[in-house]
Amino acid sequence: MVGVWGTIPKPVAKRRVFFSFHYQNDVWKVNQVRQSWRRDKEQSREAEGFYDASIWERSKLTGPDALKRLIRDGMQNTSVTCVLVGEETYARRWVRYELARSVVKGNGLLGVRIHLMGDRNGLASPQGPNPLDYMGVYFTNGAVRLAEQRNGKWGKYSDYTQSVELPPTWRKPHDNNVIKLSSYAGLYCYRSQRGSENFASWVRQAAADVGR
Repeated sequence: MVGVWGTIPKPVAKRRVFFSFHYQNDVWKVNQVRQSWRRDKEQSREAEGFYDASIWERSKLTGPDALKRLIRDGMQNTSVTCVLVGEETYARRWVRYELARSVVKGNGLLGVRIHLMGDRNGLASPQGPNPLDYMGVYFTNGAVRLAEQRNGKWGKYSDYTQSVELPPTWRKPHDNNVIKLSSYAGLYCYRSQRGSENFASWVRQAAADVGR
């Protein structure tokens, strides 16, 4: 039997991205980022977390549990979570829940500022705080748990109170001093850092940072 010896090419990792953002304020800008991620129509470029307004509104009518379930379902099979940072994104309850679930799932994290991008009227917006600065982890009673910052003070995160297991590459907290999620994530500006060209490399780095 004659065979040809050679190196078998390593399959390209498929990285699905969950996008976290302030729907009402930023969906116009967000869709520009989404399209740049999918522009080449590569199978590996798949985006999750995009629901139209009607789905969000129906879920709101049935309460927080329905929204949490929607987010968990949308995050299935993703390996990276990208929070798209607008003016008020940091204060949104469901953005914080998406970041919390990303930690639980072990997704790589990154933040991308979108305030300089034009909205439907071509207007930019003021720069907002980084949402990853307002969520973190700390150690208490023998376990790592999630924390959030409100009114300048850190407290336990009430929408997910169970312990979490961090990726092995992340620095572990050893006491009740909070480590911000921003310390585990890159932060970029879509406009000034040519996101249309570089977004894929940012995603790859976020995945590599958690070994995915």
